[in-house]
Amino acid sequence: MAELLASHPFYEISALLILAALTGILGLALRQPMIVSFIAVGILAGPSALDLVHSYDQIQLLAELGIAVLLFLVGLKLDLSLVRRLGVVSLATGLGQVFFTAVVGFFIGLALGLSAVAAAYVAVALTFSSTIIIVKLLTDKKEVDSLHGRIAIGFLIVQDLAVIIAMLVLSAFGLGEPGAEESASVMGHIIEVLGYGVALLIFIGLFIRYLADRVVRRVVRSSELLIIFAIAWAAFLAAVADYAGLSKELGGLLAGVSLASTEFREAIVARLSSMRDFLLLFFFIALGTQLDLGMLGAQMLPALVLSAFVLVGNPLIVIAIMGLLGFRKRTGFLAGLTVAQISEFSLIFVAMGVSLGHIGADAVGLVTLVGLITIALSVYMISYSQTLYRWFEPYLGVFERSDPFREASLDKVVSGPCHDVILFGLGRYGGSIAGHLREAGYSVLAVDFDPETVRRWRHVGLEVVFGDASDEDFVATLPLEQAEWVVSAMPDHERGVTHTDPRTVLINSLKEHGFEGKIAVSTQNPDEQDFLNEAGADVVFMPFRDAGRQAVQMMGISGDRPAEDRR
Repeated sequence: MAELLASHPFYEISALLILAALTGILGLALRQPMIVSFIAVGILAGPSALDLVHSYDQIQLLAELGIAVLLFLVGLKLDLSLVRRLGVVSLATGLGQVFFTAVVGFFIGLALGLSAVAAAYVAVALTFSSTIIIVKLLTDKKEVDSLHGRIAIGFLIVQDLAVIIAMLVLSAFGLGEPGAEESASVMGHIIEVLGYGVALLIFIGLFIRYLADRVVRRVVRSSELLIIFAIAWAAFLAAVADYAGLSKELGGLLAGVSLASTEFREAIVARLSSMRDFLLLFFFIALGTQLDLGMLGAQMLPALVLSAFVLVGNPLIVIAIMGLLGFRKRTGFLAGLTVAQISEFSLIFVAMGVSLGHIGADAVGLVTLVGLITIALSVYMISYSQTLYRWFEPYLGVFERSDPFREASLDKVVSGPCHDVILFGLGRYGGSIAGHLREAGYSVLAVDFDPETVRRWRHVGLEVVFGDASDEDFVATLPLEQAEWVVSAMPDHERGVTHTDPRTVLINSLKEHGFEGKIAVSTQNPDEQDFLNEAGADVVFMPFRDAGRQAVQMMGISGDRPAEDRR
């Protein structure tokens, strides 16, 4: 079999793709992100397992192109305006988490017997969380626009900026290269690299200012040309940066930053996402060829210690910082769970250290194991964050100030007459319900977990508070005794209606707190109607079905059409 694969690269690539597909199917069944499957493919394809990789140069070339495209897309998504809007929260949480994780991780690495340089690399690698995984999970749970979701994305962007700085520092201090022993040579190399770096930044700035919009407007006319241009631009700047003594990774990232200000960046991201995933597979395969399973087994204990630190320590750091900044323990806990893993950048970062001669392959193996453990477990931690919060809520009081002032202004219920209806969710459907209820003369108290939505609706005169239907303590603070109806217009749960679905949690909370009115819940899925009725919903809205029925009624059609009038 090995001779057959070695005889032609096409057979080899075919075998690797089949292995990736089968591993991906298994990972999907276990509800794992594809990055876990990719890492597993790299290990299985390596010399210590199936030994499928023989065309090392071709695999490495695809791997380098994949990294350039990945960092290009990260650069495209660097929304610095979001950091500015969240201001001190994003910067304090992001920088605080990076600093404390790096410092504590460094000393843990030393205690585990790592050298100072290896401990420093591993500690920095532990600070990076996977933006791709977190955004995907928050999107699936409909929590991207929640307060904790916005904060999490804000400090993830700060982490991405830290990646840029770390790579720039690594590129400048390429001490593993020949001739770098003498201090004069080192200083000369640093000055030369910094000079090239400044020149590259000036070029990027001029391109953004004068050419980016014009060029993208021309190539966007053809989707095929847009893909070719984006990959070519990422590869070109990666090559320029590498030639200048910086790094391909930094060049790819700057290529993305150079196009991030254009109005077509989302179109580029959408077009290249699948290509990124395909090429990234070869990075993990190339990584797997450097790993020895025997070596990984010897590092299992250090990997478990570092994984425990990432899974527990990183969230605690975020919860503590957000508590000091004036957020409630629940917001800090939900945001903190998002950093309970390391990212693909952690592996790229240590791989750069190996290429520069700073550390050995054993550090890559250690970080790979930590990545497998933390990513696999954090997926379940984020997916079941509400359940975990209910378990740990009694022990989190130490992380909350007596006056959580940053949320107090959002969740303060304005005094006034009793409310006829309490409405959860102010999206398009919920906003329409609120408007029609007000037109009909009903008093409405609305609840939404997006702080921007709360401010926007308050501006137009609706009484609205910030809150989450999954927070049972918050539900208890609402004026339930006067309300005739509680209406949920929240989006459907990604995994379908379950006992952890916010709508189900809301119904149970209302029952526990003695609500005597009626409950209405919306769903897009007809299969969920019976479950919601059994859970306690008096009325189940189905927006599309109900809108279709109303449209027919507006056409003046009612009842069954006589058979003789049908064609």
